[in-house]
Parts: sequence; structure tokens; C-alpha cells
Amino acid sequence: MSDSRDTGLTLDPRWDANGLITAVVGDIAGQVLMVAHMNADALRATIESGEAVFWSRSRQELWRKGATSGNTMRVREIRIDCDQDAVWLIVDAAGPACHTGEATCFFRRVVGDRLERVE
Repeated sequence: MSDSRDTGLTLDPRWDANGLITAVVGDIAGQVLMVAHMNADALRATIESGEAVFWSRSRQELWRKGATSGNTMRVREIRIDCDQDAVWLIVDAAGPACHTGEATCFFRRVVGDRLERVE
């Protein structure tokens, strides 16, 4: 491999054309809670504050998870994938991750052409 971004130890995120990277959020048990996006400011704020901060593509602004709901996410660890275009936040969630009130945004599974709840 010739790209030090892929194998080195320097944080050098590969932002997409919109200046974003994908953020996968999971709990300490390994359950995926949600997927969001981060820009450079959101990643910096997350690293500095220890709380999950994302970029809202719909509102075009930073949002601290739980700022209005109280369902904050305390970051235990941040990992970045091999080509540095996605991060994995391992968090302690203070409540449901999903805006629907579900613990995880992934509360349904695809079965053929329909959905069913995961219990």
C-alpha cells in the first residue's frame, strides 16, 4: 500500500464532495444505534467535548445529539476506517438513539418486500 492514509497513524479524514464523512454510532455491546454524518467541525467538536456532534444535512447545521431531547451520547472511543472516509463512535447513550423513541434506528428488518419489527 502506498497511501499512508490507509496504513499510517495520522488522522486525515477523506471528506466527500460535500465535506462529510459517515458516522456509524454503536454502543459498548456492539449494537448499531444510528448512522449520521460529520463535517470537520462536528468531528472536532466530538473529539473536544466527548459528546456526539453531527452535521444535519436537512437543516445544514451542527447538532449535538440530545441537545433538545436529553438523549445525549457520551463518546467512549472514536475509530476511523482504513481509508478514513467513515468513523465509528462507540458511545454510552443516555436514552433512545432514534427520533422515533426506539433504542436504535435499526428496529426493523427487511423480509422480502416488507418490514418487520426486531424484538
